[in-house]
Amino acid sequence: MVTSLPDTAEAKGANMSDNQDLFNDSRSDDEFWLDYDLDALGITLPGNEAEDPQEAPEPDAPVLPYQAEEAASVPEPPLPEPVVETPEPQTEPESEPESEPEPAYGYAYEPEEPAPTRKKSRRMTENRRLRRNEVAVRASELDENIHDEGLEHRDYLPVRFRRDGKLGCMGGLMYATFIISISIILACLGWMAASDVLALNKEPITATVEIPRSIFSDREVKSEKDGVETTEIKRAADIDYVANALKDAGIIEYPILFKFYAKYAKADIQIDPGTYELSTNFDYRALVKKMQAGSESQLQTLLTFPEGYTMRQIFAKLEEANICSQESLYEAAADAHFSYSFLESVTAEGPERLEGFLFPDTYYFYEGMSAKSAINKFLSNMHYLITADMLAITESRGLTWKDIIVIASLIERETSGSKEDRANIAQVIYNRLAADMPLQIDASVLYDHPEHSGAPTAAMLEEDSPHNTHTRTGLPETAISNPGLESIKAALYPSEGKLYYYALDTETGEHRFFTNIYDHQAFVATQNYD
Repeated sequence: MVTSLPDTAEAKGANMSDNQDLFNDSRSDDEFWLDYDLDALGITLPGNEAEDPQEAPEPDAPVLPYQAEEAASVPEPPLPEPVVETPEPQTEPESEPESEPEPAYGYAYEPEEPAPTRKKSRRMTENRRLRRNEVAVRASELDENIHDEGLEHRDYLPVRFRRDGKLGCMGGLMYATFIISISIILACLGWMAASDVLALNKEPITATVEIPRSIFSDREVKSEKDGVETTEIKRAADIDYVANALKDAGIIEYPILFKFYAKYAKADIQIDPGTYELSTNFDYRALVKKMQAGSESQLQTLLTFPEGYTMRQIFAKLEEANICSQESLYEAAADAHFSYSFLESVTAEGPERLEGFLFPDTYYFYEGMSAKSAINKFLSNMHYLITADMLAITESRGLTWKDIIVIASLIERETSGSKEDRANIAQVIYNRLAADMPLQIDASVLYDHPEHSGAPTAAMLEEDSPHNTHTRTGLPETAISNPGLESIKAALYPSEGKLYYYALDTETGEHRFFTNIYDHQAFVATQNYD
């Protein structure tokens, strides 16, 4: 309910004085602070009162200064021409009692209630300076709907600039400290990694590292040569095992770095099994090179092979010493190509073609070396053993070097060990060959039965085998052992005579030689060979 003001001049003066004080500021009439709480002051600006609350239009969104400027730049549409209408005569209404005129500012006080006390904001001081990040907004820059009742108190607060992206001195110092700390940490980690990978400033340590054959497995490796892609099966090492072995020996510090390098350099197919003497002075690349068969860092194994060892016995010993597997040795013996002239006369096929040519001696081997390289050690030794005189004598007898080796292998398996015994056995062999008699050497029969011990059985003596000299005449197809130099010399230089038979004297361990079968049988009857 709106009532009229008191009719006294004092009341009117007080009212006008209060209203004048409300807008008394150092700014112009159209400028005001947005943090006035107009609703709390009970002020209703002219032109904004709603005749009917139900039909009052919804308040528009407040117009910001930049929107007001854009709106000002758009020309307003022309107003329609007014329509002039002739007013109809009206009867003068009945006079009503005069009421007090409404105040100039469109509000009145309830007489029964005291006038509300104005609440000035703490920011509302005359001639007040703007705070940092505050701006003053003129009323003329705002749309008239800025004062609609839909606005909230926060819409009248001073406009402040955002502080996004401004860290200040302390923030900048913290950021710089963080960056420097991270750089130092990364530099230290990089230096530690480089010291291990490149072997820089490491304490000199020498250790023995064993790479067993059991950690290797077959792996398909694709390669391209002259535009043709091929796939090979190679033996690849377990890099996890190798890295941990190097770490345990103190050669490297960071196994994960070695694994990364090994993957990049394909070190798993370059490393060979064996025992290696390594040092911390080797970088990762040198370590991979040193862990290969035949390198100067690989420890060599010294093996001695007695005279008369068969190929089967030699290959078994090489595998036992972790030099290479029997499977690979037999494969190389059968298929690998060896460029030696003394092998040209060999007619046998398969691994047995090399039987007799693996010269028994003492050799150094690398663990994990290739089977072909291991076999080549024996053949190379045989090559340097043969002299021109030996070849001349062989040719003068109408034999090949392969025949000399076969005869020497028979001597090696039959002899009691003395030089005279070897020469006499050679004489018997040559005399029987000349007479086209079966050699009847039990050792050749037992070659096909390596697991049998003692004299051959009757069934063995009747077998049809290339090595059975009881059923066949001439020399066996291949040697039956790998003879030593003394047996080879006995084959080249046999004793002279007419010896055709010999038998072992079980009492003395020496052989007795005979020129005829009767003396031979009489002596055998006195011996017990069971």
